[in-house]
Amino acid sequence: MKKQVYKSFREIFIVATLFMVWACDKPSDAERIPVIISTDIGGSDPDDFQSMVHLLVYADRLDIKGLISSPPHDGRATHILEAIEAYEEDYPNLVAQNEHFPSPDYLREVTKQGAIDAQETAVPTQLSEGAQWIIHQAKRTEEPLYVLVWGSMTDVAQALYVAPDIKKTLRVYSIGSWNTVQDSLSRNYVYSHHQDLWWIESNTTFRGMYMGGYQEKDYGNLSFVEAHIKGHGALGDLFYTQKKDIKMGDTPSVLYLLDGDPNNPEGDSWGGAYIPTGHGPQYWTDNLADSLIENNRPGAKTVNKYRKAYLDDWAHRMKWLKEK
Repeated sequence: MKKQVYKSFREIFIVATLFMVWACDKPSDAERIPVIISTDIGGSDPDDFQSMVHLLVYADRLDIKGLISSPPHDGRATHILEAIEAYEEDYPNLVAQNEHFPSPDYLREVTKQGAIDAQETAVPTQLSEGAQWIIHQAKRTEEPLYVLVWGSMTDVAQALYVAPDIKKTLRVYSIGSWNTVQDSLSRNYVYSHHQDLWWIESNTTFRGMYMGGYQEKDYGNLSFVEAHIKGHGALGDLFYTQKKDIKMGDTPSVLYLLDGDPNNPEGDSWGGAYIPTGHGPQYWTDNLADSLIENNRPGAKTVNKYRKAYLDDWAHRMKWLKEK
């Protein structure tokens, strides 16, 4: 009798322990980081579709508050909705893995049209639906709200001009370079008039997403997509249709929130490590150290040194999309 009771207790203990481990692997509402994506998806560069696919496969890890279509060129909110349609096909497989994957209808609700044209004057003169949404979400919380800028700074500039008080909760991670050139006035407005903004400006570090790092065997830009993305659900097919190799220049902004301490831009993370410049108390940009340069891009090695780790993690998730 004692042996039977002991055996039953042992079995209950094992089941309870396994449940606790499973539960710990699933992020709680409090752990998921609130985020808004401002993207020029559908414009002249297909890599925003790539980054959107990656984001949606990790949508359970983040608390997505908004998906905003921004300049430049012809990208519109309809292109975000196109990605959500693919996500909807794969949603049953994703939500079976984690209940925190948001519903396709919810993602449609938080998809907004941002500015269509670049800023034309030294200060913003318009307020897009996307900019209004940034203000709305920032005013609803006292916790940090991350805005990941994959296109121009146009909508962020409009939001800050109308409601500068949102800076107390706003945290911006922007992908610069070509995006800055497309609307330099909005970027320069934010840089000159909001020096107290919490802001990571990645002008070259993000290039580590596809330059350098471990690219042997199926970790190459082409071979990884062929082995782990193509034929993996509707999202994998959307990725492959848009571009058959890894570029995903905007993805380091997401990787930054998935690994490391998002409160510390100077620390190591999949999304890079940055340095202060003295411009403002909460401004960081690319590390110029010679040892971190890849293909003449300062800071790029702070991303590509983790290439194998973040690609392995992503490949694991993409397998979910093939399950019946």
